[in-house]
Amino acid sequence: MNTDRQLSVALIGNPNTGKTSLFNMLTGLQQQVGNYAGVTVEKKTGTWTLPNGERVDLIDLPGTYNLNAVSLDERVAVDVLAGHSADAAPPDLVIVVVDVENLRRNLYLASQASELGVPMVIALNCWDVAERKGLQIDSKLLEQRLGVPVVPTVARTRRGTGALAEAVTRALETRPILVRPRWPEAVMESLEYLRDELITQRGEALREGELQRLLFDKRSAVAERLKTTAPEREPILRRAREKLHMGGYQPDAAESLLRYRFLNPLLNDILERQAAMKKRSTSESIDQLLLHRVWGLLVFVGMMYVVFQSVYTWAGPLMDLIEGGVGKLGDFAGGFLTATPMLQSLVVDGVIGGVGAFLVFLPQILVLFFFIALLEETGYMARAAFLMDKLFSWSGLNGKSFVPLLSSFACAIPGILATRTISDPKARCITILIAPLMSCSARLPVYLLMIGAFIEPQYGAAIAGLTLFAMHFIGVLLAGPLAWLLHRSLPPYVTSQPFVMELPHYRVPQLSRIGHRLYKSGSEFIIRAGTVICAMTIVIWALLYFPRPPELAEAVEATAAETSPALSPAQLEHRVNAAYLEQSFMGRFGRTVQPIFAPAGYDWKITIGVLASFPAREIIISTLGITYALGGEIDEGSDDLRTTLSKAKWESGPRAGEAVFNLPVALSIMVFFALCMQCGATVAVIAKELHWGWAAGSFFGLTALAWVAAVLTYQIGMWLA
Repeated sequence: MNTDRQLSVALIGNPNTGKTSLFNMLTGLQQQVGNYAGVTVEKKTGTWTLPNGERVDLIDLPGTYNLNAVSLDERVAVDVLAGHSADAAPPDLVIVVVDVENLRRNLYLASQASELGVPMVIALNCWDVAERKGLQIDSKLLEQRLGVPVVPTVARTRRGTGALAEAVTRALETRPILVRPRWPEAVMESLEYLRDELITQRGEALREGELQRLLFDKRSAVAERLKTTAPEREPILRRAREKLHMGGYQPDAAESLLRYRFLNPLLNDILERQAAMKKRSTSESIDQLLLHRVWGLLVFVGMMYVVFQSVYTWAGPLMDLIEGGVGKLGDFAGGFLTATPMLQSLVVDGVIGGVGAFLVFLPQILVLFFFIALLEETGYMARAAFLMDKLFSWSGLNGKSFVPLLSSFACAIPGILATRTISDPKARCITILIAPLMSCSARLPVYLLMIGAFIEPQYGAAIAGLTLFAMHFIGVLLAGPLAWLLHRSLPPYVTSQPFVMELPHYRVPQLSRIGHRLYKSGSEFIIRAGTVICAMTIVIWALLYFPRPPELAEAVEATAAETSPALSPAQLEHRVNAAYLEQSFMGRFGRTVQPIFAPAGYDWKITIGVLASFPAREIIISTLGITYALGGEIDEGSDDLRTTLSKAKWESGPRAGEAVFNLPVALSIMVFFALCMQCGATVAVIAKELHWGWAAGSFFGLTALAWVAAVLTYQIGMWLA
């Protein structure tokens, strides 16, 4: 055994085979999470102590059905196994986790991985499910035929993990290689041509499995890397594929045909015994209801109603607690800085206000992700994706887009990050671009303010609730047609792939795993969204604070002494701050661009609120509080703010003296906020996942869409009034 460095073992497997559960069992809490260098795919590494006392690095590679390397997950798996990862050496051994009930397809991945020359152990997972169904699988016979250790395991209960550790210990010494297919002459000639041209003559460091990827998959990670570093190699690859085609095989279909032709004789008698003894499982019985084209959809709708009702019900008290805590922290910190008003404002309004701007929505995000994790752990989420696939397919999306879009109702950031599991590049790109249309938690304060001020008092709670639902639904309504347009207009190099998803067994969720996922989701939101929002909040604070001429305060105080001598010190301070805001850089800019927003019914104060909200939507509440001399600590539930808005008048222009706010204006504001890209953190994450060009296009495109929709809402509303 090599003692020069700590050995590494990689876990690979199809999605929903229990690979990650096995990883968690083997590593316990000794694991680290990060991203592979240059990509956004998550990596998990941990330490595993073998029976002989040796400690090895255990790597949990992304779940993948094969090594054709279409998705980011698949490309990472190929790069790590082949030794091309920037931050991970090639593993000394691979554990392939397979589902007992899907041996043929799972071993297809194992067969591909063996071509990369890495020693291998097979973990026959979900062995308990096989036993409950009466399946009799001779693991020793399978081991004899495959040429590598085969160990039955049940990851969730640690069953078989000891035997697996012993098998890995022996395999690190003996280095067993999975039996490989014997390719027909046409394939061998094509591979030999590539070997001679690329390795012998040009010195490329390529393994046998990489040569196969070049031959069978023209869009593989190996081919893309070779074209990037040596574009003159493209004619060689094309010639090799032509030779294969002349030999009677279609390059894109040859591998699956030949590998299954090789695997079938190895598994036929085993699979026949399975088929003969198979009984309807509990999962299959439940699926009769949950996958029904009518009842399944009704159950799904009911579950989604419970989820979102719980989000708002459970998160409310925690949001109030956080909001109150942030307010008290601001008061406490501000008390020490009264001698330096600018520093006080920076700390209280910029720093602490920026922290509160995203922390207040953390409870809603955690509640939503609790339900998402719960549904995924039980196995239902894959069924929901299956149900949604037909609904999504017309627009160019697939069922895997469902979870990211659902997550985006809490926050678009984790929703966008969740698209990494979508193997279809075009569907992934479209899902990222439409995710901001899902009405996230940050939009809720705007809805509540406008509904509470202009709809509920006049039309009642029922219409108010319907309006709130409509604001959440409008983005969904437009997302479908927009996805359809994107599907037909994206560049030809963004290609589509068929939707394939494994339906896992139903299982009892583990609270420890749910808790771990909540911790990851919450911390990722705080780090990714919080840092950007805080930074942009400080920038906006500066634009709202400066310039601050002292003579302006003196003029406001003198005017107030003459016209409103009864004003309290706090009220006088609010008036002064409102005057400062009007003369600030943001205030001046708002007045300049107000004519652009005039067709939507906005005056300069609303315009400033809209502009100040581009880092984070909820900032409009505090901005309106300042512009109307009520203070920046105001919230959407304030009766003073609602009353002030209802009494606000146009100060100048052809509408001078008319009410600023009415029902069409309120609806226009809500529609604009429902559709606009007013989240700097989301823009940054889109740029990271795709490119800054896509992020800029999304920002300006959705802003234009929101403006058009807001103008139409206001104009139609005024025409009907």
